[in-house]
Amino acid sequence: MQRLYFISPNQDITVKIAQELEALGLTKDEVHVLGRDWKGLEQRGVNSATLINTSDVANAAVRGLKFGVPLGVVIGIVAFFVLGFDSVLSFLGLVVGLAIFGGLFGIWTSTMIGVSVRDVKINKYKRAIDKEDAYLMLVDVPENQEHEIDAAIRRHHPEVAIEKASVREKQQQGAGV
Repeated sequence: MQRLYFISPNQDITVKIAQELEALGLTKDEVHVLGRDWKGLEQRGVNSATLINTSDVANAAVRGLKFGVPLGVVIGIVAFFVLGFDSVLSFLGLVVGLAIFGGLFGIWTSTMIGVSVRDVKINKYKRAIDKEDAYLMLVDVPENQEHEIDAAIRRHHPEVAIEKASVREKQQQGAGV
């Protein structure tokens, strides 16, 4: 999946784009909008962006699990030898228990940090959203449909700016996808 970012000048165009994206085969779960009048958009059938869509919380949870489990295993092995247990069952119980604890602790701590890290493009468009009443659309598209969707939106709505997160931006901080 690739995330495309559309900055739309007003609510009417935003709703039209959402309807066109749905006609191109995208579901409502793949299209989210960030703007000042998000209630008006929801009344017209467009999903508003949530914390999960606009922050790095989902990616942070995965990173926490990836680092927490191995760290829990290492701590379990060290604890086994330090505490002087002698049975295989106590070894397995200690290592598995601390691996599970490490994974859960890693998820918890990472998501606490991930909540505060905004998606790479959100801050770039924050001024337009706040001052100009524009709307930022976060559209998750399959990579094989990216060019088709990009071309259709550019053809029907040349006033809409379309970007995607570069590899460098994704590495610097959180990216929704």
